[in-house]
Amino acid sequence: MTVSTFATPATPRPARSRLPLAAGLLGVAWNLFGVVQWALSLGATPESLMGGGLTRAQADLYLSLPPWMTLAFAVGVFGGLLGSVALLLRRRSAAPILGLSLTAYGVLFAGDAALGLFAAIPHQLAILSIVVAIAIALYAIARRTRAEGGLR
Repeated sequence: MTVSTFATPATPRPARSRLPLAAGLLGVAWNLFGVVQWALSLGATPESLMGGGLTRAQADLYLSLPPWMTLAFAVGVFGGLLGSVALLLRRRSAAPILGLSLTAYGVLFAGDAALGLFAAIPHQLAILSIVVAIAIALYAIARRTRAEGGLR
């Protein structure tokens, strides 16, 4: 009697999700825009802010914000940029970096609310809400991809 053996086909590798790639690319673009906005905020003057549509009172309020608000903004955008690059490269560090960015945006949001910026400049609430929503999405995608074993 002859026993024949057949090679079993190799287990196919699961398809890698393209979501981290898309999110990483969009995150890099979005956060580069944020870095530019942060850099412009460093040199803002009442005249430049009024030229952008703010009233004198709104510009004065914006310029009176404490330095920790500028720091929170910087941590948010630079953390978002670094975390998005890490997501593109499928690095495990993407999730904690994007978590730090999200936390910084939470601090910025709370500061804007507490210091009256949302009341004085209503569109700031919409802008920062979008920023926080994007930070939440990037963080969630990084955590999900990490949990699925898609980050190394």
